[in-house]
Amino acid sequence: MAAREYLQEVRALDSTLVSIEKVLDLPKLQADALSLEAEASAPDLWNDPEKAQVVTSKLSRVQSTLNRITTIRRRLEDIPLLLELAEEDKDQKALAEAGQELDDVTRAIGELEVQTLLSGQYDERDALMTIRSEAGGVEAADWAEMLSRMYLRYCERNSYKVDVLETSYAEEAGIKSTTFRVSAPYAYGKLSVEQGTHRLVRISPFDSQSRRHTSFAGVEVVPVVEQSDHIDIDEKEIRVDVYRSSGPGGQGVNTTDSAVRITHIPTGIVVSCQNERSQIQNKATAMAVLQSKLLERRRQEERARIDALKGDNSGSWGNQMRSYVLAPYQMVKDLRTDYEVGNPAAVLDGDLDGFIEAGIRWRMSGNKEHA
Repeated sequence: MAAREYLQEVRALDSTLVSIEKVLDLPKLQADALSLEAEASAPDLWNDPEKAQVVTSKLSRVQSTLNRITTIRRRLEDIPLLLELAEEDKDQKALAEAGQELDDVTRAIGELEVQTLLSGQYDERDALMTIRSEAGGVEAADWAEMLSRMYLRYCERNSYKVDVLETSYAEEAGIKSTTFRVSAPYAYGKLSVEQGTHRLVRISPFDSQSRRHTSFAGVEVVPVVEQSDHIDIDEKEIRVDVYRSSGPGGQGVNTTDSAVRITHIPTGIVVSCQNERSQIQNKATAMAVLQSKLLERRRQEERARIDALKGDNSGSWGNQMRSYVLAPYQMVKDLRTDYEVGNPAAVLDGDLDGFIEAGIRWRMSGNKEHA
């Protein structure tokens, strides 16, 4: 590719980046950062720990976005200089390196562009993910554990902080369910497109006759509640049970009745937490998870009322959303977007960026409303 074509790409990327900066409202982001920095440096900030958490979390998100924009802008502005030096020295290796940098910046701008599509009410928040085994017995339990590992690897690859709140292990293999919190800017906006039923087709490692089996696991994603959400829970409407933690754990984890299970009687929602040694800490964490699930339930009810007024009787877009086929051929296909890859091993090792980007673009293209 000639240098002038490289420069045409640079100009096109610059135009895209300018549009992204306008959509994200760069001056407002900078003003918000200054305001939040002032709040975060107040000497009495931590007198109110909940408010302090909200302020520091917002500041982290704003600074992260500003740093991304600044870094990409600087890299893009450096590329013409790299190309000029490579042309002057007739250095093909340097020209190839400049081209590689251009490819990397193109990907970075594409990822930033996807972030501009995350404009839902709760998109910028942390996410609570729950994975449950569904139809398929021991196969489904094993599949649920594979999915859990896939998302944990995705978070690890992207340097997202993860706190596993509860895991219920199946008797023979795998898990019945697990819940974990993902802390990162726009974690809910990105991971919410993963909600739904995931289907696995493979030769069963539990079948002595090596037959092909189909199993299912469900993924639920809800936004983490914040202080301003006002989700009131009447103590008379919940039942709290304590029990001994089970499954793998450090010394002392499963020697006391510190795990907590809370049932919200009006809705039937059940949440558990066993990752802390203290029963009090586990109850507080479980209550926060319950608040998040009730917030999501309220959001879905509001969405349903709006859809009813529109005459929208279609089912949830999240159900039966992706198939993973390991035999007789290799393929992972999203049934909503038609995005597919032929390398299930990479996907199951956390390579989900393509699926998540396709899901966000599909959701925002008008196929379904996203609140």
